[in-house]
Amino acid sequence: MKRSVLTRYRVMAYITAVMLLVLCTCMVFKYGFDTGEDLTLVVSQIHGVLYIIYLVFAFDLGSKAKWPFGKLLWVLVAGTIPTAAFFVERKVTHEVEPLVSGAEPAPAQV
Repeated sequence: MKRSVLTRYRVMAYITAVMLLVLCTCMVFKYGFDTGEDLTLVVSQIHGVLYIIYLVFAFDLGSKAKWPFGKLLWVLVAGTIPTAAFFVERKVTHEVEPLVSGAEPAPAQV
């Protein structure tokens, strides 16, 4: 597997996670303080587009790493849970790094 597949996934995981945190902050201001409705709309649309790109890259990585469906689904859903993508990205990188370097794959953790 090429390193670029993992790098693309990692970049989009971080970007998606940060944008989701920004979106959550905007939602607090929109519904809690009744301000920032326009900004929330823009941030939500940007996050939506970035999440779609994240899905494509995560699916690409999962298919090349031959993940089972449950693991692939968890990685795909991680972009919708605030801060989850940070932790999932770290775990995925740890497991996929040996595949990139050509060594034995790391044992799957449940």
